[in-house]
Amino acid sequence: MVKILKVNCPNCKKEFNYYHSDFRPFCSERCKMVDMGHWLNEGYTVPVRKSPDEELNIDEFEIDEADQGFGNFYDEE
Repeated sequence: MVKILKVNCPNCKKEFNYYHSDFRPFCSERCKMVDMGHWLNEGYTVPVRKSPDEELNIDEFEIDEADQGFGNFYDEE
């Protein structure tokens, strides 16, 4: 008995037999590679809510050098 399941390719939307394709869930290698390209180019994103720290807008690199323990860097004798 041959299994037949007609589905649409997530990339090109063409209908194909899911069990006949070597590139499941895609209909062809081309559609599979197009999808891979989207992942590699970061074309797919997941929406993320901002954390409370990001909303405070604190710049951690804006520290006075005198407070970093380098001694009296600005004091000239």
